[in-house]
Amino acid sequence: MARKFKIPAIPQTTPKNIRFPNDVIEEVEEAIRGKNSTFSAFVIAATRWALENLKEQEEQD
Repeated sequence: MARKFKIPAIPQTTPKNIRFPNDVIEEVEEAIRGKNSTFSAFVIAATRWALENLKEQEEQD
């Protein structure tokens, strides 16, 4: 049975001002250069990945 396509909802967002070290900004910008991504999308994906890893570590402890 084919899965039904669901139109994704745009998640609610809240602006947060954070400071990044310049070297981190440069590395992220280099990583996304030429890709269909943004700095914010990269940071959100990396944060979600880190949170998931923390949950897995807590479950293993």
